[in-house]
Amino acid sequence: MTELEAGRAGTLAPVRGGAALGRYRDILIALIAFAVLASLPLFTGSKALLDFVIRCSAYGLFATSLNLLVGYTGLTSFGHGMFFGLGAYSFGLIMQKLGVPIPVAFVATLAITAVIAAVIGAICVRLKEIYFAFVTLAFQMLIHSTILSWASFTGGDQGLRGGIPRPAFLGINLANHVHLYIASCALLILGLLAMRQIAQSPFGYTLRMIRDNAARASFLGIDVWRTKLTVFVLAAVFASMGGMVMALFVSGAYPEFAYWTISGEGIFINMLGGVSTFLGPMVGTVLLLLLNDTVTRFTEYHGIVLGVVILFFALGLRKGLLDFVAEWFVQRRDAGEGR
Repeated sequence: MTELEAGRAGTLAPVRGGAALGRYRDILIALIAFAVLASLPLFTGSKALLDFVIRCSAYGLFATSLNLLVGYTGLTSFGHGMFFGLGAYSFGLIMQKLGVPIPVAFVATLAITAVIAAVIGAICVRLKEIYFAFVTLAFQMLIHSTILSWASFTGGDQGLRGGIPRPAFLGINLANHVHLYIASCALLILGLLAMRQIAQSPFGYTLRMIRDNAARASFLGIDVWRTKLTVFVLAAVFASMGGMVMALFVSGAYPEFAYWTISGEGIFINMLGGVSTFLGPMVGTVLLLLLNDTVTRFTEYHGIVLGVVILFFALGLRKGLLDFVAEWFVQRRDAGEGR
């Protein structure tokens, strides 16, 4: 038995070493990406560019969190935008009503979102495919209606008025645009790194197994319901981070943040960038925001243009842009090895 255990340990050692190497590589890439983004204000005085990166941070966190459900678990949510809105409103209300330090409000918002997501997810993840999608949409419409009807607390259709207080903490003043930009980049990189570690962990591969064959995963002893609920809550927490970034950016929160169109944009972003590669949603975020900013300058019918673009990816490429590029590289590599 000792020899068998030693042999098994020797077999698993390269696997664990490779996982550790991949983790360190991801951390190094994250540090380089943050250094590049943080140094951007030193090379350009364009406020529009910094604003664009902040918006990419908010929507990138939201779209990547949605991909934890869609791409890794096979759960297509039509109501994931409710957690984006919950993050924005919870953070804004805590800052306005309680006046606590920003880090405390940040952690409290994540906790509130996690609790609400656990309650909603406990109901939704029991359902399959289209029923899951539409029940999540129903919950989103319920939350959106609550925001509109509870005007004395949420501001109704006018949103949170009066701005969001931004007291300085640890030498960071989010009222300063550059500080807000760097903080948004830091949250983006930290969020992406955390989601990357989740996707590459044994838990992430369990999600892939459930996506491919939930019945077989159950036969192997995996608690499918609990695993789905866990990733549902995790995705909600990261989506709420995006909502908080957006709330700080606009210094408020509006009912549109929790409307069903936000979830639709998340689905479009994943279709544009791709769901089989981790950075696909980030690529889709940049593409969608660029298209929105560019098309709206030339025509008021930007919805038609965006629809044509979506149809091109859905019917022409039949995959996201980064999925297409990754597949092309694999085909080139295989062709080179076959020579």
